Parts: sequence; structure tokens; C-alpha cells
Amino acid sequence: MPVEGIMITGFTVRDLRWPTSLDNIGTDPMNLAGENSFGYLQYQTNTGLVGTGWSFANGQGNDVLCTAIRSLAPRFVGRSLPSITSNMGETQRKISSGQIRFMSPERGVLQLATNAVLNAIWDLWAKAEGKPLWRLVVDFTPEEFVRTMDFRYVTDALTPEQALEMLKKMAATKAERMQLALQNKAIPAYNTSAGWLGHSDSKVRELLQSAMAQGFRHFKLKAGLGIEADRKRLGFVREVVGDDGILMVDVNQLWDVDEAIEYMKKLADLNLWFIEEPTSPDDILGHAKIRSALKPYGIGVATGEHINNRVMFKQLLQAEALDAVQLDACRLASVNEILTVLLMSAKFGVAVVPHSGGAGMVELCSHISTIDFIVVSGKGSILEYTDHLHEAFEAPATITPGGYHVTPTVPGYSCDVKEAQFKDFECPNGAFWSSSVGQKMLGDPWRGVPGEQTS
Repeated sequence: MPVEGIMITGFTVRDLRWPTSLDNIGTDPMNLAGENSFGYLQYQTNTGLVGTGWSFANGQGNDVLCTAIRSLAPRFVGRSLPSITSNMGETQRKISSGQIRFMSPERGVLQLATNAVLNAIWDLWAKAEGKPLWRLVVDFTPEEFVRTMDFRYVTDALTPEQALEMLKKMAATKAERMQLALQNKAIPAYNTSAGWLGHSDSKVRELLQSAMAQGFRHFKLKAGLGIEADRKRLGFVREVVGDDGILMVDVNQLWDVDEAIEYMKKLADLNLWFIEEPTSPDDILGHAKIRSALKPYGIGVATGEHINNRVMFKQLLQAEALDAVQLDACRLASVNEILTVLLMSAKFGVAVVPHSGGAGMVELCSHISTIDFIVVSGKGSILEYTDHLHEAFEAPATITPGGYHVTPTVPGYSCDVKEAQFKDFECPNGAFWSSSVGQKMLGDPWRGVPGEQTS
């Protein structure tokens, strides 16, 4: 389809929420109950082609996200697709500019809305070119790649010239990595589904054994129950997965800095790869202190799922605070800003291990990790796999029997949700949310708060 003739004519925004808390999906020390939710945007065009983009929420507050998306989405109505995509770095800067920038520049709910809007543009662009998003990007020349990025505020860590040099260097061996991606041998998966905090020990054991049978060798467990409970739980997990299994733990920002250091020292004998989100995501120096203190114990530090922009990642990298960059495809300013973070991470020699612990995140991050592997780092880092709600998507993420992510093949950014899902889970009028159980959950102002939740 000729991209030049595509004009955006309108948009719709919908509030989609799955009641994932009923199955303990996503439970951790900071989230007693979470409903995987989307602020779901679709751009209509004069050709009938639809660009879909969404950002992620955890239930309560998704209406706020939808309102923010409705504030930004009109900016592209009446525009031709090429006028938006010819310089995506400039487009990223413009969408976060103007009066609305005062609300919180490139942070908070407006950054989530920016993510949804730009995701829809990238999805539309890839569909118009007839390519999955990852292929659209890896087919760029180095110059085209750099033009998608906004380097404002990060040139002290990465300049456009340095980015161009890095991409040209990687281009020489790009073809062999492309073949691995096409053979579904590029991105190993790690399992999180066995490790939700709300699961019983017997459920964890069952899920671990099932995951191992599927080829998984990397596992992430939620922790923070208290040192004795965590040692007991992680101890039997280590017995199940064996000495060759790779274990990571995640506490979702539970601890103060010194508390994190002392707590993790007591788990050092369990041979853990990293501790994820040990403290506030805003505490760059705290992460650096934790990493320095735990390095002699062989425990790394990972964070990123709550980092809103490239500037925060720049500082974490400059402070040598991370062993794994866990960027979130639903929190940064879409593919534009993700590409910037990928290149900065490669320059600093830190592996990118995207966060994909919620509905649809594996679908999006399969593209991101493939881009990183083929044209940025050249290294097949692992990618999180959570085994829920893939059936809700038109182009669901899957893994191979050997535990690799299947490289996406359908044109677009894998954002499209099946319409049947909205009949049940659109809020507030879908069948579930209209039910007595759904109404009780929606009416609880303390939903997800330990000691206060009433539903």
C-alpha cells in the first residue's frame, strides 16, 4: 500500500481491563491485586487501514490514562502518515511539547499517553509497509534509524554521530543475525508466570515443572515475604530447577537502600543472577550503592519498568547502577525512545532485558528484543515470558519447544486485541464489569492496597 496516500481521519479510545487479580496474576509485595489494563487507541485512515496503540495500567486509574490519550491523539488527525514518520525524532519532541507539557514533561500519565499515541503511529507505519515492526526498523539505513530518535538531554552520553557509527559497525554482520531471527533462534525466554507471590508452593512447583518441560532455564520469582519465607520458597525453587537453572528475584520497589543490601546478602548462597527493582525507581544513586555492595556476592541489579524516559536511563548507566536494563515498551515514548535506550545501553555495555510482565507486553517486546539483537547490540539477551492473555491478541506471542521467542511475522506492532475481548472486559459496560463482582471491584477506592481493600 502506498504510504504517501495514507491520511489519519479520526480516532477512538477505549478502556479495557482484564480481572487478572482473580487468578493472582501480577501479585507482588506492592500489588495485592492488579487488573491488566489498556488505554486502547485506534487511528482510522482514509484507506481503511487502522493503527493501534495502547499503554498499560493496573486497573484503577486506567480512566485517567484514557483521558490523557484523548488529549494528545487529536494532534495527528488530518495529517498524512509520511508527514509524521519522515522525522520521528522530531515527531516525538512535538507530541510532548506545548501547553500540555506543563503537566509533567516526559513523565507520568502523559508519558504513558505519548506511548500509546506513538505506538499507534508505528503500528500504522509497519502495516502500511507490510512488515512486522521489527523488520521495518532493521531495514532502516543507519541514517534513517538515527532520524527516529530525539537526542535532546542525552548527548553527554550518546551523540547522533556516535549512534550512526555504532549502527554502521553492526551492519556488517547484520545478515547472519537476521537469519537466526527468522529461524526463531534469536531471543531466549525466561519465565515469570511461576513466580507470582499469590501462588501457593504447590502451584509454584507445578508451574516450574511445566515451564522446564517447555524448555525454560531462566526463572524469576517475586520475593519480599520476609527472609525466612523467602529462603524457604527460593530454596525449594532451586531444588526444582537444579544448579543449572538461572534464578532472579523481584521485589517491586519494596525496600530502602540499606535494607535491600542486607536482605540480599542473606540470599547470596542461592546463586541469584539479579535483584529487580530493589528500591524506588527514582533513586539512581541508591541503585548504584546497592549494585556496588552486592557485586562481591555475585548478585546484579536490574530496573527499568517504571523508568519514564531516556534521561533516567542515561543517569542509571552513567552511575554504573545496572547489570540489566529493563525498559518497558509501554512506559517510554514508544519505539522512538526505546531505540535511544537500546543504543545507550549498548554503548555502556549493559544488557537489555525488557520488562514484559503484563498482558500484551511480550507481544511488543518480541519486536524490541529482535531489533536490539539484529542491529544494535548483536547479543541475544533474554526476554521475559508471562503466560497469560496471549489468546486475546490477533497476533499472539509464542515460544518454541526449545524456549525461544517466536519472531513476529504479522505486519504491525502486534497491538491489535480481538474485538470479543471488549464485549467482556471494556470498562465500565463490558459483561464482566457490569456484573456484581465487577461492580464491587470498581467501587472499591482502596483496590490493591493491603489492609484497606474491601473487594
